[in-house]
Amino acid sequence: TFFILCLLSAAFTPVYVGVVFFGFTPEHRCFSPGVAELSQRCGWSPAEQLNHTFPSGAAMAAYSSRCSRYEVDWNATGVSCTDPLGSLVGNRSSVPLGPCQDGWVYDYPGTSIVTEFNLVCEDSWKLDLFQSSVNVGFFIGSMIIGYIADRFGRKLCLLITVLINSVSGVLVAFAPSYMWTVIFRLIQGLVSKGGWLTGYVLTAEFVGLSFRRTVGIIYQLAFTVGLLILTAVAYVLPHWRWLQLAVTLPNFFFLLYHWCLPESPRWLITQKQNDKAMEVIKRIAKRNKKQLPPSFQNLKSEDEDGEKLKPSYLDLVRTPQIRKHTFILMYSW
Repeated sequence: TFFILCLLSAAFTPVYVGVVFFGFTPEHRCFSPGVAELSQRCGWSPAEQLNHTFPSGAAMAAYSSRCSRYEVDWNATGVSCTDPLGSLVGNRSSVPLGPCQDGWVYDYPGTSIVTEFNLVCEDSWKLDLFQSSVNVGFFIGSMIIGYIADRFGRKLCLLITVLINSVSGVLVAFAPSYMWTVIFRLIQGLVSKGGWLTGYVLTAEFVGLSFRRTVGIIYQLAFTVGLLILTAVAYVLPHWRWLQLAVTLPNFFFLLYHWCLPESPRWLITQKQNDKAMEVIKRIAKRNKKQLPPSFQNLKSEDEDGEKLKPSYLDLVRTPQIRKHTFILMYSW
C-alpha cells in the first residue's frame, strides 16, 4: 500500500515543476523576411548572419537583439554581402529599430509553450501566469480537498483528484490556445496538490506513530525520484505536447487503486464505521501475517452510535498544542 502511494507522489512532479521543460525559453531573435534568402546567397555562416542582420552591441544585446529588428528591406536589389547595412542605409548606427512583427526564430530543435505561443519580449509575463495559475490552484485546492478528504474519506477524495488531474492533463496537451492551456493548468493545480496531500495523509494513517516520520520522509523522497524520471523523459521528448501526454497518461493507472487501496481505518473510526475499520485492519493483519493486539477487540459495532467527528478549519487552532503545530508548519511552508 505504501509503495503504490509513493508512485502517486512521484507522478506529482510534472505538475509541480514541469514548467522548467514546458516553458523552456530558448535563444531567439526576430524573424526578418528576406534574411534567410540573403544569407543563402552570400554563403554566410549562422554567426555571420547574426552579425550582419541583427542588432548587437553591449547596450542592446540582452534585449534589442531578441525583441527588435532593423527596419530595412532585405529583399532589396544590390545588397552587399560584406556590408549589407552599409549598402542599404550607409551608417549602421543610424539604422532604425522596430518591433518583431513577423514572429521569432528559436534556436531549439524541440517546442515549448514559449515557442508555440511566442511568450517572449512583451508577452514574456504570460509564462509567469502559466505557472501562477498552477500555484493559485494549489492554494485553493489544498484547503477545499483537505476538507473533502476529512468529510467524505481519503480514498474517495484521492480517486476523484486522480481522475480530474488525468483528464485535465490530457486537455493541456491538446489545448488549442494559450488561454485554454492556462485554464486546464489551473484545474490541474486545483486537484493535484490536494491529491498528493491526501496520499501523504493515507501513508501516515496506515502505520503506527513510531513509523509516521519515516514513511512521511520516504513519501517525499519518491517525489525526488519523480524529478529524475521527469528529467530523463524530457530529454527524450523535447516537444512539450508529447511530454505532457507522456507524464499524464500514467496517472490513469492510479484509478486502479479503487480495488487495491483500502480506506484509512483511522478515518473510518472517526466516522463511527468501526465494523468497516475492523475489516480493513484484519485484512492488513492477515496479509502481514500478524495477530491483532487485544486492544483492537474494543472496536465494537455498538460504538458506532456515538456522535461522528465533523471536520472544521477551527480544529487547526482549537487547542494550544495543535495551534502551536499549525503556526510552525505555516511558517515552515
